[in-house]
Amino acid sequence: MAVQQPRTALDTTNLADLLERVLDKGIMIAGDIKINLCDIELLTIQIRLVICSVDKAQEMGMDWWANNPAFSSRRLKAESTESLERIDQRLERLEAALADKA
Repeated sequence: MAVQQPRTALDTTNLADLLERVLDKGIMIAGDIKINLCDIELLTIQIRLVICSVDKAQEMGMDWWANNPAFSSRRLKAESTESLERIDQRLERLEAALADKA
């Protein structure tokens, strides 16, 4: 009786190649959770997870971060500018108050 050797893959894939392929093509994982009580649906949770590169996401029309002010550097710049303006106004009031006392 001959002992059969285990088969080995001719092409090996390392983690970097696999990650590159997933990000290039994209992958979606979907699932639904439903909670029923006596045939009455109480809660439904739909979970959708998409893993892909930013370029692929934009190609698919998913670019919510581009217009969301929370993820925009313009928002941070505007907030910084407003904060500096308030500090300048407060400083001017304090300097004026000190000048009046002198």
